[in-house]
Amino acid sequence: MNTHHETSHAVTEPDTPNVVRRDLLKLTGSSIAALGVGMVGTGPALAQSPITLSDKWDKTFAKSNQVEHQKVSFKNRYGITLVADLYQPRHARGKQAALAVGGPFGAVKEQSSGLYAQTMAERGFITLAFDPSYTGESGGEPRNVASPDISTEDFSAAVDFLGLLPNVDREHIGIIGICGWGGMALNAAAVDKRVKAVVASTMYDMTRVMSKGYNDSVTPAQRTQTLTQLSLQRWKDAEQGAPAYQPPYNQAVHGGEPQFVLDYHDYYMTPRGYHPRAVNSGNAWTQTTPLSFMNMPILSYIAEISPRPVLFIHGEKAHSRYFSETAYAAAAQPKELMIIPGAVHTDLYDRTEVIPFDKLTAFFTQHLV
Repeated sequence: MNTHHETSHAVTEPDTPNVVRRDLLKLTGSSIAALGVGMVGTGPALAQSPITLSDKWDKTFAKSNQVEHQKVSFKNRYGITLVADLYQPRHARGKQAALAVGGPFGAVKEQSSGLYAQTMAERGFITLAFDPSYTGESGGEPRNVASPDISTEDFSAAVDFLGLLPNVDREHIGIIGICGWGGMALNAAAVDKRVKAVVASTMYDMTRVMSKGYNDSVTPAQRTQTLTQLSLQRWKDAEQGAPAYQPPYNQAVHGGEPQFVLDYHDYYMTPRGYHPRAVNSGNAWTQTTPLSFMNMPILSYIAEISPRPVLFIHGEKAHSRYFSETAYAAAAQPKELMIIPGAVHTDLYDRTEVIPFDKLTAFFTQHLV
């Protein structure tokens, strides 16, 4: 079912620029900045402060009886408290290899990252799925804002936590980034030499899509317009003493949307993947979230991951496939790009019959165990 692929292919663009401009408002952080559209209404500030920690099982996937689960918390380098789910293989002995898992961008640990973490724990790894700063159960105010620097730091903070566990071999820690957190994982691995192997699954480079739009379609004039609008929004936020929020993500479809928009809705707004704390499940980022992404390309140093190995995994029919293909081209050896035949972007969120967990296990076993 799985094939290896090392050449680039063009990705078909959505039908028209107007459709893209309208529908990007429903997606992840690409939203307003992606194509330089005008600012919209403030929208509801749906995010809440972090809740009291509980071990109650509220995931979008079934609990495994092969692993032990524990809710944990730790601080990142900026003093923000992160909340995470720790999964450990039952009856494991001695020091184990470990994995930190994050993503997708705008999701929470109860969704895709938790599924990846629990599944890899079933396969013998100690794993940690975490909520990024300012989202989910993690700390940080205001709610539902993001920064590529802080997001990268969150991965390293997860490595900090794992490396302090008495049953983790801190010389054998890897990371998995899903969707927009694939780019964060690559950035974290480049700067944090403690990370010994990295997987980017169905990857987005959020700094690229926010600054250049899909398929790098944003013109310099559109970029300038967007930055002007976002800069002026700062005055409004300062006057209000609180940030304005974008419209709710993925809340409704009206017909005529590109297929990938429908795919996002099918995951985030149905029982398949809905979670009330997820930004993408009918909540929203702050309007000015794109600002720090638009001037900070996170994959500038991707070649510096070498000589540690990188595995890219992407769906053959994913609208986002070009992100992995160009990142693969920029990375240094050892590297591998696995294209999953017939798969779309969101298939790699939760379709366990599609996600190549055998390949993930073999990759991390080879490089960590």
